[in-house]
Amino acid sequence: MKESNRDIVNVPNLRFPEFDGKWMEKRLGSIATFSKGKGISKSDIASDGILECIRYGQLYTDYSEVINKIISKTNIDKDNLVLSRAGDVIIPASGETQIDIATASCVINSGIALGSDLNIIKTIMNGVFLSYYLNYTKKLDIAKLSQGISVVHLYASQLKTLKLNVPIQKEQKKITSFLVLIDKRISTQIKIIEHQESLKEGLTQKMFSQKILFKNKYGNDFKVLEYKQLKDICEKRSSNISANSLKRNVGNYKIYGANGYFQDVNFYQEDREYISIVKDGAGVGRTLLCEAKTSVLGTLDKIKPKKNTNLYFLFLLLNSIKFKKYIVGSTIPHIYFKDYQNERIKLPCLEEQAKIADFLSAIDKKLEKEKQILEQYKQQKKYLLQNLFI
Repeated sequence: MKESNRDIVNVPNLRFPEFDGKWMEKRLGSIATFSKGKGISKSDIASDGILECIRYGQLYTDYSEVINKIISKTNIDKDNLVLSRAGDVIIPASGETQIDIATASCVINSGIALGSDLNIIKTIMNGVFLSYYLNYTKKLDIAKLSQGISVVHLYASQLKTLKLNVPIQKEQKKITSFLVLIDKRISTQIKIIEHQESLKEGLTQKMFSQKILFKNKYGNDFKVLEYKQLKDICEKRSSNISANSLKRNVGNYKIYGANGYFQDVNFYQEDREYISIVKDGAGVGRTLLCEAKTSVLGTLDKIKPKKNTNLYFLFLLLNSIKFKKYIVGSTIPHIYFKDYQNERIKLPCLEEQAKIADFLSAIDKKLEKEKQILEQYKQQKKYLLQNLFI
């Protein structure tokens, strides 16, 4: 790729070397026709259906820029439905927010039933190119076109006015091929991570149920597991720090919130590593291994191991507890240590705990590396989307 001459108008920042010249400015209405899908309700979805179909809500949850694998089917007669043509671009006609409704996907195959509340765009452009372009460069512009408050609507008459900068077909195809390749790498990386997480979960269950056993340094089995209550092997400490009391990012110490790292502060509560658990609000029951010399907000409790308990083993143990049964409160959910402290668990000796912890933490390190690779791919895609389009 090459950087474009910044003095030339209507060219992207990055470009493949075989292309030059300006991109042509057009309105979407001059290069596309518009239509709507036709009624497929949630109750019309059937696992034994004979016709593949897409409902508008799935664009928010199940699909990205390219749809080549359909997850739903229906038994509605196709003569009563609207079927896709290869390369159609679909956008929801209604949604909850303006930014969400600006979600485009290209349907690769013909003959897919397209449900109601879907805007269907048939264009002379490369459909995949248009899908990426609308989803990123034009997302805010589409959001501004939509109307409504509690329910947001997007109409063909509004989409027709959208201004685009369009390269020749060959350049469109080159750009889309490159972006599709990045997306395939992202998809493969996600599958690698899911496999590793599934492997870890399976091994953890087998180790906790002693279907996988470790030997001590003499090659013998460890002692029989002891039955303990959670309060016998760990203790809870509270925090009274509110998010509103903090100065923004002042200091060199981390403070954690419900979603992990919250910000930097100039103090810390704990000298050593510990476990935090969300006790109030969204994410209640979520656990996190926290670094030494850090703090937590008051919506989290700190859990620390007692003597003869390995910290990482305790973390695995807490993750195996079904905290849902201890949740109280309807508007704001809570869990309290006093309620789950009597949870009965099987505790191996400290040496066996350490072996289990070391084995599973090695998988965690591998997982972390794979997640870093995934993030690199995502950042690459973000950079390309910012620079390959106008």
